Amino acid sequence: MLDEIALMNETTLIPTWHATLNASLNLVATLFLAFGYRAVRKGRYELHKRLMIAALATSAVFLVSYLIYHYSVGSVQYPYMDWTRSLYLAILIPHVILAALMVPFILIGVWFAFRQRFDRHKFIMRFTWPVWMFVSISGVLVYLLLYRAHF
Repeated sequence: MLDEIALMNETTLIPTWHATLNASLNLVATLFLAFGYRAVRKGRYELHKRLMIAALATSAVFLVSYLIYHYSVGSVQYPYMDWTRSLYLAILIPHVILAALMVPFILIGVWFAFRQRFDRHKFIMRFTWPVWMFVSISGVLVYLLLYRAHF
């Protein structure tokens, strides 16, 4: 099965490192989100703004890259039929659902921030930020399980 994944990647225009790029973008977005949260908790609002814009931009680049990758490669099946398959699916399913659902909430939260409606921004991001963090972190975990884990 792993040979099929390698062959599939070799026969597309997308190099095999593209999945690694996507996971790296997710990781960078996670770091921006974490440091942005820390900055706002310390009252460093301008730094918070810059870090969260960086997180948004990184996530947007990730989304475009992810869509290009999966348009070219298609769906990549989990290659192992052992206990890790259940772990993989337990991470993947909420990751996919929440990733699809969170985009409008992120955009609304950003809209409120740019309109300086910080009461509404804070309210919506109180629920959206943890989901965004979960999606970013679980995206990296899905990558590790799918492409790098060899139990």
